[in-house]
Amino acid sequence: MLESILNIAQRNLNKSGEDDVDLAAANKRCASCGVAEINDIKLMICDDCDLISYYCSDKCQEDHRNELRDEILFRQPQSSHIGDCPICCLPLSLDASKSTMYSCCSKVICSGCSFANQEMGGRLESCPFCRTPQPKSEEERDKRFLKRVSANDPVAISEIGKKHYKEGDYGSAFKYWTKGAELGVQEEFSVLNRMMLGVRREKQECYHLEEAAIAGHPTARYLLGTIEWMNGGEYRAMKHFIIASNLGCDQSLRSLKRSYEYGLVSKDDFAAALRAHQAAVDATKSPQREEAACRGYYSKSEPK
Repeated sequence: MLESILNIAQRNLNKSGEDDVDLAAANKRCASCGVAEINDIKLMICDDCDLISYYCSDKCQEDHRNELRDEILFRQPQSSHIGDCPICCLPLSLDASKSTMYSCCSKVICSGCSFANQEMGGRLESCPFCRTPQPKSEEERDKRFLKRVSANDPVAISEIGKKHYKEGDYGSAFKYWTKGAELGVQEEFSVLNRMMLGVRREKQECYHLEEAAIAGHPTARYLLGTIEWMNGGEYRAMKHFIIASNLGCDQSLRSLKRSYEYGLVSKDDFAAALRAHQAAVDATKSPQREEAACRGYYSKSEPK
């Protein structure tokens, strides 16, 4: 009697295990089309990313890759690629004339903090951030950048790339900018894209622009919107323009205004973009920066 009961329990246990296996297989579905792994359908796992995804074919894998890319691409960045002033911790303006990058520490300081440093010291003798004396010549400035380059400072690497580009040494400029992009300088992605336009005309040429846009580069985002517009992708272009306008990009806002006049953008979306643009611009203002602007001060203290 006891042996019979044990045999029945064992059969039920085996059947339950088989049902669990069938249920697990049925729950394993293609991330793109949703087909389950049953009968003769075998799913393959994707090893290209950290996600545990299964696909029934290469086409489904490619389609889902594009969907994930768009999800990341059209996500609104929290701030622009420039970041905040390290002294006042307010967002830096997209206007490059309202900030200065110091060669001693590779920090970008806003005009308000540079102006306050000048007013406190009477003259610009030291960096507002690290208090290093200002370089006396462009040669001394370049030496400081090279010292920062040896420490793998991405901002200094970017500046050396700009110097080689101005001198006509495009090969060295490309090398430095590529390294800067690998170290996280988002400005370099946009520059690399422009340099590659003359080399090849493929879909991959927009990769650098997309990487810069994802990191909050408004100009790169605007260029992507322009490319989409020229290729007939008005809906995607509007999404790019709205995201860039929310970061304070004037060019994108003007394009969005024209699109609204043509009826391509709703009134609510345009009004929301206007409010977000104004909020982004207001966030870069401060009493010190306003005073510096009123007195005609521009952050260009280091020798160029």
